[in-house]
Amino acid sequence: MLPVARQLDAIRARVDGRGALVLVAPPGSGKTTQVPPALLDAGPLLLLQPRRVAARATATRIAEENGWRVGEEVGWQVRFERRSSKRTRLLVATEGLLVRKLVEDPLLESFVTVVLDELHERSVAADLGLALLREARRARPELRVVAMSATIDAEPVAAYLDAEVLEVDGRAHPVTIEHAVLSAEDAVRARLREATGHVLCFLPGAPEIRRLAERVRPSAESNGFVVHQLHGSLEPAEQDAAIAPSERPKLVLATNVAETSLTIDGVTEVIDSGLHKVLRHDAGRGLDRLETERVAQDSADQRAGRAGRTGPGRALRLWNERDRLRPQREPELLRVDLAPPLLDLAAWGADPRSFEWLEAPPSDRVDAALELLQSLGAIDGDRLTPLGDRLRRLGLAPRLGRLLIEAGGSALAASACAALSEGFVPRARRDDRGVAVTDCDLLALADELQAGPRHLRRAADSLAARARAVLGEVSDDDEQRLRHAVFLAYPDRLARRREPGSPRLLLASGGGAVLARESGVRDARFVTCVDLLAARRGAGAEASVRVASAVDDDWVEETEAELVHELHDGKVRAWHRRRHGALLLGERPAEVDPEQAAELLVEELTKRGLPEEAERTLRRLRHAALEVDVEELLRVACHGRTTLPEVDLLSLLPWDVRTDLDRLSPERLDVPSGRTARLDYPETGGVRLSIKLQELFGLAESPRVGPHREPVTLSLLAPNGRPVQLTRDLRSFWETTYPEVRKELRGRYPKHPWPEDPWSAEPTARTKRRK
Repeated sequence: MLPVARQLDAIRARVDGRGALVLVAPPGSGKTTQVPPALLDAGPLLLLQPRRVAARATATRIAEENGWRVGEEVGWQVRFERRSSKRTRLLVATEGLLVRKLVEDPLLESFVTVVLDELHERSVAADLGLALLREARRARPELRVVAMSATIDAEPVAAYLDAEVLEVDGRAHPVTIEHAVLSAEDAVRARLREATGHVLCFLPGAPEIRRLAERVRPSAESNGFVVHQLHGSLEPAEQDAAIAPSERPKLVLATNVAETSLTIDGVTEVIDSGLHKVLRHDAGRGLDRLETERVAQDSADQRAGRAGRTGPGRALRLWNERDRLRPQREPELLRVDLAPPLLDLAAWGADPRSFEWLEAPPSDRVDAALELLQSLGAIDGDRLTPLGDRLRRLGLAPRLGRLLIEAGGSALAASACAALSEGFVPRARRDDRGVAVTDCDLLALADELQAGPRHLRRAADSLAARARAVLGEVSDDDEQRLRHAVFLAYPDRLARRREPGSPRLLLASGGGAVLARESGVRDARFVTCVDLLAARRGAGAEASVRVASAVDDDWVEETEAELVHELHDGKVRAWHRRRHGALLLGERPAEVDPEQAAELLVEELTKRGLPEEAERTLRRLRHAALEVDVEELLRVACHGRTTLPEVDLLSLLPWDVRTDLDRLSPERLDVPSGRTARLDYPETGGVRLSIKLQELFGLAESPRVGPHREPVTLSLLAPNGRPVQLTRDLRSFWETTYPEVRKELRGRYPKHPWPEDPWSAEPTARTKRRK
């Protein structure tokens, strides 16, 4: 007997008494298949699973354990498919179905009990469904809610639901945990030689699974193993084959779709790469990025538990035992596009900014999602519009719903939406030379659909039928209408080629992108980037566009018109420019605005720095303690001009300032020799005069200038121009230092006067006069 089976009476009692329960039970304990049937006595029950393959497999397993038939007592419903009837009392469905049902019926009166399995995965649909169930219970207390998980932190969920917590101890079978830093290929080959049952290997994504399957298939078959792949993009039959009982040993290479709920009987070996792929929203580009990351500890525990479902097993983790994983996975609500759940909230009638989530998403992400819904015409303020209601009833992501509506619900548009919702990337149409060329990559779906995956064809047919139900009638296929519908569905994904024929694009958001080889849209000036993979992090990285659609120029409306002034080669020019976001639609010359021209010229002069003569004037002003607004003076110099002026700062000074400047910090000084010598005003302060000492004969005191009449620092020069003395006390120099200078230099420079008495000698800038 499985551990949960021994607790079914306690589970029923708690659900009957409190109406809400958080059940924590380890993997393999039987909670998924045994708890829901045990609660059916109270009335119809809805069991939610995070993935389609799990929903189908769970319904089948419950039917087998209870002697029921799928489609009768128990049924399942997933995106675009269902197998149930009016007699179905236990419906297994994916989490998105719960949200749709609650929007249509806020009290969920068709069910008495709702069981959310594997709640620890914290998908957006699960978090939204949980929140809406909480609101429904407030109005309908008899509605019962059970949240189940092996690894969730139960107390916050229990407090949120006002529920009891019941923990079931004991795993069905023991699992031995081992660590080894190996490649997945080496680990698989080793386990194939040792395994006594099926081998389950967790890898991050479908490409990794396909590559490993090709490499290990010969080795697996030589050891008697059948190789199966298990991921979300496979046909249901292929998924079912991977989990079906088998007498031959199986090697199942799976993504995290096999992490929870699914039971693959006979698995004794689990190999865990420790990696998975998650969507993360790139707020700068407004899109979700698929990134490979390390799993959380609760995910690793779930994976290991797959080895102990039907017997003892081993789990090999391909990382160092000392590595520490984060305890629990991050809620999807905190990392992906919020537009779809917020559209559901608007339909339900809640205020998205104040809605009570188990964990609320960041407010800036809520604002960005609401802005997108507004641009799609789905909401007006926080209220759902008639268009938004049609989008919701289509059951598609808001963008795809807008595409299907604008295309008139045509079969071609339904195919495109089905493909995009399933992550299917078509091959572009090619010309006779094999070169990909088309106006819209989605048109290739019309060619590929009949040969495409069956589940894609079923999804397209289902969407076409839903479009007829919502729109009343649908239009014929029209390629131009489809392109225009794509343009309206992705208003923030418009891009323009940087150069004619170039694959490099400029996005309306301001980022860069490159058309990938998968796209055949080669000629259009403007394109809509439908499948846009955000760039890898790093300088210069650009997003990649795998699916694009040409945009006619006349569809693109300006979002802003501006008068722009620019300075090139020292001259200001003006342009009238029309833009759509960051994209330039057109420009024409305009008359230059004098004030804006002056601002640009002042900014350029400031950036270049003032000429030396202007800097000297500034130093004189500082020495004189005179304050001026240099920027305003430059503005005066630039007024009425469109070219950079030569800046004569001195001539720009007001008359009174210039008068004070000449008085307090003169530019030149009269010296005894009859010349006027230029004064220097160093950055370090003070005043300096460099002059031949013979020019100062007869001058007893050092000259004084400035507001405080400070002495000038004299740099007394020899005839060769080199300083022989630096002094601020000329009298002291004549009395104490000059005799030594005279003694040293008169023999070296005999043509220059060196009188014994400098007080009475005639000052001169020349040599001795000839007799």
